[in-house]
Amino acid sequence: MSKPPQISPAEADLAYAAAQCVVEAHRRVADFLRVGQTLGQIDTFIARTLADLKCASCFKGYRGMGKPPFPSHACLSLNECVVHGTAGYYTKPLVEGDVLKVDIGVTHKGWIGDAGWTYAFKSQKPEVKRLMDCGKESLRRGVLELRPGNMFIHWAQAVQGHVERECGFHLIRGLGGHGYGRKLHEAPFVSNVVPVSTSEWPDAMLRCFPGILVAVEPMLAIGTGETSESAKSWPVFSADRSMTVHYEHDVLITEKGPRVLTEGMESLPDVVG
Repeated sequence: MSKPPQISPAEADLAYAAAQCVVEAHRRVADFLRVGQTLGQIDTFIARTLADLKCASCFKGYRGMGKPPFPSHACLSLNECVVHGTAGYYTKPLVEGDVLKVDIGVTHKGWIGDAGWTYAFKSQKPEVKRLMDCGKESLRRGVLELRPGNMFIHWAQAVQGHVERECGFHLIRGLGGHGYGRKLHEAPFVSNVVPVSTSEWPDAMLRCFPGILVAVEPMLAIGTGETSESAKSWPVFSADRSMTVHYEHDVLITEKGPRVLTEGMESLPDVVG
């Protein structure tokens, strides 16, 4: 267990500005998305959007987990792809019923903003709508637990309780949120599921202190919590290839409770194009 960095009020303003660049990028992307586009076209639009907002992708060129440098400006993960989809992993035009997870991470004036949202193209099947609603509600409930005096396990208890016990869906195992700030990944790791043992998630019992920044992100699948991926490529898939969704907020823990720096994401449309 490592202690997360804690930021000052002045730094909180900078973190908020970076987070709001991500929100504005999502607004523009949601307006842009249409059936018939390719992931490559969407990634090119995101690159232009970030340049217009005077920020840069913190994903492009990122190295980690033994993978090659990440090749795209955003993570674009389609249907059974949970996260880390690249602009080139799927080349066909998108069609009605496709579900796209768009995860945008930026650097703005030295600070990171990082948030993802899920969009359905043209229409939603009833089960997909229920999955998307469940993901958004689990994020909302989890964020409420990120307050001083609580531990990070309280986040997981709220998220898992809603997703798996109330909705009957599955949280993806092995993936979760993270601290951030001037770097994309800081302590703590924020699991979406309650650990079986303390060694499984050492940060579970870490207290929520004012000044801690976390990017929290439930990832859900209809059929399984297990994943499939290649050691040499980035995309992560649900093991049974069932539909997945992903929602992510940047949150600052304050003395008064959680402050969602990516406020405004909740107003994004579920259905686009």
